[in-house]
Amino acid sequence: MKKPKVVVLVGGPDAERNISIASGTAITEALKTNQSFCTTLELIDTPTVDDILALNADVIFPALHGPYGEGGPLQTILESANVPFVGSGSIAAAKAMDKIESKKIAIKLGIQTPNWNEITSSVCPLQPPLVLKPIDDGSSVDIAICMNAQEVENELPKLLRHRTELLAESYKKGREITVSVIHGEALPIIEIIPSSGNYDFAAKYERNDTKYILDPQLPDQTCVSWAVEIAKEMNIRDLARVDFILDNEGLWFLEVNTMPGFTDHSLLPMAASHAGLDMTDLCTKLIVTATQDH
Repeated sequence: MKKPKVVVLVGGPDAERNISIASGTAITEALKTNQSFCTTLELIDTPTVDDILALNADVIFPALHGPYGEGGPLQTILESANVPFVGSGSIAAAKAMDKIESKKIAIKLGIQTPNWNEITSSVCPLQPPLVLKPIDDGSSVDIAICMNAQEVENELPKLLRHRTELLAESYKKGREITVSVIHGEALPIIEIIPSSGNYDFAAKYERNDTKYILDPQLPDQTCVSWAVEIAKEMNIRDLARVDFILDNEGLWFLEVNTMPGFTDHSLLPMAASHAGLDMTDLCTKLIVTATQDH
């Protein structure tokens, strides 16, 4: 019997293109150990429906991060090609990528999230300390933490040079917590402890001094049920990672990712491994479910 052809898509036009390639390479290597599939890696930019159909894939694993690859446009193309794929559909992906929409959904569920303002000019009504970030990009792209008004004045114009809008969010200093969700079930909690500063791009992907505590002792573990609730309310499919801050006022929802990283530094595979799913088992589970759900 012919083996199903699995195509892992990597690349794309987004800022985390190189991380996508690293994620997709790890996924491909994991799936190649499963002799039930014929797995190939495909580097893409912004493919058309015809480009996707030409792959002759039985199922696609789109390992892209960012607004195009993770936030709806690529998912729309995959839906139009009528090929089964891992991850959320286009509507859910777009909602999750929009940090303001995500916050509104969290509030609807009774989940607290830091105060925010949408920023389209050099005027910021929110008082520091605050975080400036894109509304619709990865959690490590174009981030500025501003502890005072002078820092806001310095950083805001820089970011607005290549962003038409930004999110200003009240800065919460506390323990960084993440909960991954696979097929509606939460994986073990991970606490992230950067060696210095914040959990920025370098701490995520480049340095090896970030500490990860699995099943940390927390005074409040409602992040587990909250992560599942948020994923369900957004109609997120297959997988997600939901990020929180825990301070002396409690837990604060930050954002949700519908295609988390799969690199050797990434949190979802780490949590899955702790729960007994190695990379091959994890990726196989996602492929099989994507085929069944289509």
